[in-house]
Amino acid sequence: MKRDVTFPNAQGDQLAGALDLPPGRIRAVALFAHCFTCTAQSHAARRVSLALAEQGIATLRFDFTGLGASEGAFADSHFSANVDDLVAAAEFLSGDVGAPAILIGHSLGGAAVIAAAERIESARAVVTIAAPFDPRHVLHLIKGADDLEDEPRDVSIGGRPFRIGRAFLASVEGQDQADRLARLKRALLVLHSATDATVSVENARAIFEAAKHPKSFVALDGADHLLTDADQASYVAQIIAAWVQPFLGAAMPVDAVPEGHVRVSSTEAKFVQIVESAGHSLLADEPVANGGSDLGPTPYDLLLAALGSCTAMTLRLVAEREGIPLEGVEVTLHHGRRHADDCAAAAGKCAQIEVIERVVTLEGDLTPAQRERMLEIADKCPVHRTLTGDLRIETQLAD
Repeated sequence: MKRDVTFPNAQGDQLAGALDLPPGRIRAVALFAHCFTCTAQSHAARRVSLALAEQGIATLRFDFTGLGASEGAFADSHFSANVDDLVAAAEFLSGDVGAPAILIGHSLGGAAVIAAAERIESARAVVTIAAPFDPRHVLHLIKGADDLEDEPRDVSIGGRPFRIGRAFLASVEGQDQADRLARLKRALLVLHSATDATVSVENARAIFEAAKHPKSFVALDGADHLLTDADQASYVAQIIAAWVQPFLGAAMPVDAVPEGHVRVSSTEAKFVQIVESAGHSLLADEPVANGGSDLGPTPYDLLLAALGSCTAMTLRLVAEREGIPLEGVEVTLHHGRRHADDCAAAAGKCAQIEVIERVVTLEGDLTPAQRERMLEIADKCPVHRTLTGDLRIETQLAD
């Protein structure tokens, strides 16, 4: 689920971004820095952020000053300003979904997150994707960079016009990335393709060698610099989500639901609900035909799932205890309404009763007597007994 956000940078300009949220519980929060002259809608930023959200990592991608939908002038969007923007984004996240534990930077954004890490205390891990070791690497992309004067003027970057001045050049000079990496004090993951034609893989080697452990390098075989291939972007997200887990620790902002409780929270979508139990989450929704988005099972589907899973668990437990050679169980259920048998006697009113049809398939070499025993046990599973017993639901408003 994407939420559009805005927040101020150090100069008071409003920066625009997209916060990609997981469908359920947030495992961690990440901050993504896009590549030079790119935006939050670049292939890498959008695809990696969305894939991370699917892995339970809420990810903010935003436009640096003067780019995309953000306010300000690109002439003010030099390397140091990008670092300041990242710090502002981290402060925004801290007051919204939670402080970022993961800093991810693509291309020059990778150099920026290395520089910003020491100013973002919540960061536990830094990830660079196709990043240059030295921010001055971008200068070869700027046609006419050697002729820049104090007053900003239009130059060509990747065939597009941008207005920059000598302040931009000064911002990439004297950036001691080697020293920053040596005192990073955060886990580092370096992702790079050996066939990257824009930023050579030698940059990855320099970043990796300058950093202290814990550090890791993963080769993105076949990927291009901009991660235009959707599968490669998804692969990058999966690698990040798996790699970062040991380094998060207490940094994960988990609002745990106690065991034995379930919490259901609404979303911006019409029917979509986040269902959370102890350490687990899923979505509930309605079909498109009913006005929903079909992003999860319906409430009645969840009810049937509770009965079916409890039935199967109970059958396996009893079969094991009694030595019944049950090899597998499949339970198929359907909820419906049926006219009462005594409709004709109901003073002309056709009453309806709620019916759950349950079909149990047993796998294994069971005798007829054992099969009958399993049928008897199916009606005694705890959820079955709760649904058919003297159930009372007590509802009250929270304070």
